Amino acid sequence: MRELTYMIASTIDGRITGPDNGNPDFFLHEGDHGDFLRAEYPELLPSHVRPVFGLDGVPNQHFDTVLQGRGSWEIGMCEGITNAYRHLRSIVFSRSITETPDPTVEFVSTDPLEKVRELKREPGAGIWLCGGGKLAAALRPEIDELIIKLHPVVAGTGIPLFDGEFSPSQFELTDTKPFTSGVLHLTYRKR
Repeated sequence: MRELTYMIASTIDGRITGPDNGNPDFFLHEGDHGDFLRAEYPELLPSHVRPVFGLDGVPNQHFDTVLQGRGSWEIGMCEGITNAYRHLRSIVFSRSITETPDPTVEFVSTDPLEKVRELKREPGAGIWLCGGGKLAAALRPEIDELIIKLHPVVAGTGIPLFDGEFSPSQFELTDTKPFTSGVLHLTYRKR
């Protein structure tokens, strides 16, 4: 069965973007953590920047599907990018957008949990939840793996990793990967 991985950049205080839900340009872009991601997770780079890093045509290593909330998807739309991940099956969850502006993006207005359970039963590689906080909170019961790319930044306010109701659940720390850039990757599995 396929697994759902929530792999997301976060500040030390647990924010994935600012309060305006805009492009989180306060994360570190340079450093050895970026080299690791490009080598190990080339599918995380948006399609339009992959050629810059020599990754055009490089096969996906972990995921073949990306899930986004409407707010995360709209970050690309503000730049005129209707599908930032053309090399993946792109699914956007939205109750307000009913018609896709791009036939390579599937919009889902029904229950996200049911859709993810359906995706998990299909054959294929992993499913990457790339954002946002409200969708992560809704999908928390189905998240199998949580990879936090913890950046040495404090935001003070903004969109949290999980933007939902209080409902504690435990994860087990399975890997830590520190980088000289100050970024720390923390990998957790659902208990």
